[in-house]
Amino acid sequence: MKFFLYIFIISFFFGCHAKPNTAQTVETKPDTTIITKPEIKELIVAAEDTANYLNLLRGKKIALVANQTSVVFNKHILDFFIENGIEVKKIFAPEHGFRGVGEPGQRILNETDEKTGVKIVSLFGSNKKPSAEHLKGIETVIYDIQDVGCRFFTYISTLHNVMESCAENNVETIVLDRPNPNIDYVDGPIREENCKSFVSLDPLPVVYGMTIGELAQMINGEGWLSGGKKCRLTVIPVKNYTRKTKYIPSVKPSPNLPDYLSIRLYPSLCLFEGTNISVGRGTLTPFTSIGYPEEKYGEYVFTPQDIVGMQTNPMHKGKKCYGLDFKGLNPDEQYFTLEYFIKMYKIAGAKMLTRKKMLSLLYGNDRLPLQLSQGMTEEEIRKTWQSGLDNFKEKRKKYLIYE
Repeated sequence: MKFFLYIFIISFFFGCHAKPNTAQTVETKPDTTIITKPEIKELIVAAEDTANYLNLLRGKKIALVANQTSVVFNKHILDFFIENGIEVKKIFAPEHGFRGVGEPGQRILNETDEKTGVKIVSLFGSNKKPSAEHLKGIETVIYDIQDVGCRFFTYISTLHNVMESCAENNVETIVLDRPNPNIDYVDGPIREENCKSFVSLDPLPVVYGMTIGELAQMINGEGWLSGGKKCRLTVIPVKNYTRKTKYIPSVKPSPNLPDYLSIRLYPSLCLFEGTNISVGRGTLTPFTSIGYPEEKYGEYVFTPQDIVGMQTNPMHKGKKCYGLDFKGLNPDEQYFTLEYFIKMYKIAGAKMLTRKKMLSLLYGNDRLPLQLSQGMTEEEIRKTWQSGLDNFKEKRKKYLIYE
């Protein structure tokens, strides 16, 4: 009897403290939802999207505006066209020449391409615009050159002049678009009419945040060609490209823009070309440092020398220049700024402004020296151009191709 009593007590005790019956709990299945990242499609520059434009050229006599950046499937576009039966009658070459070996400002002469025998007409020198004679017998002009998105990069002035000549002579223009490594922002003063030149041909800010194809549409649409003429323009777009797509050119756009960092610093440092401050020309890393032959300008030291194919007779050749080195900076974090210019001005004063006319052409107006002498901060100077910049941003919207 005692045995059964013990069993009852033990059963009662454990029964009162047992876990809930598992049959009463709700069974849940593991979450099987699969979250996939959006597909990243390969970027295809227009020149390599051959199905989208090659048939437009067959049977036509064409002229080609191109340089060393005009690469299609790892070969030059001229060679590619000839291999595919496209009749290239003439080449128009911008600053630095058809093969991109001319030094900055060097006069480029007319010549003949040794490999193909096609005649090359220089558009940098005494003649910067195709004449009616140059376009005689030409049905279509193809423009395919890598841009870096800065107003004073002269390839866009060549584009303007080519479009203008085509408009005047009823010749079709086709732009094969390429990404812009500085497309992610818009900044700087708008070029004013009294500062119009080959380094500032259109009323753009320093950085305009458009591809070369979008810019061509704006030049045409805004009536910036002489007499408000319009050319017959076709833009072949880049595939799978957005304004947030990071793009590093595979071929350096010009002899003194050798890498991505120099391209991103170029909008800010090019203003020094209107001064006696070196931007590192005559070194292997131009546009990533600045300096002058006095120790008070900074701790970084470089000595400009002749470099064939990049720069001969650079500013301050053979002299130790002291200044600032930017090579450790993150290229993606570089945007147009007056910080470095103001910093050098505070050290040197007005004596650094040795080429005021050139500075005005690069900057877009002639007010910067006065603003600096008055001690204006960058923020204060920016306010003087903000209204024009806002108007430009609004105006350009209708010409944008990419999200």
